[in-house]
Amino acid sequence: MVEAIKEKRWQELPDLTDRQRALCALAGKLSATPTKMVEKDWQPLRNLGFEDEACLEVAHIVGIFNYLTRLADGFGLKLDNGTTEASKTGIALERSKA
Repeated sequence: MVEAIKEKRWQELPDLTDRQRALCALAGKLSATPTKMVEKDWQPLRNLGFEDEACLEVAHIVGIFNYLTRLADGFGLKLDNGTTEASKTGIALERSKA
């Protein structure tokens, strides 16, 4: 799923729930063309029971990820080898015991 989202082909995934599809669609538009967001863009989430506070939380999460990615890209930050390996294998990093 992560690769499909990165490659902007998440719509092709057959096992996504309605909730996942609605969140991906909203996150995509809010990230790519935020000035074109209109009330009807939020309707799929509202149809799933998202109220104002939940929609605001979704917007904050999308915004924070966009912000952090832009900072990292702007400073040329790269993932360390352990994080890169964990992303490829799906094996979670372990916390340092120090």
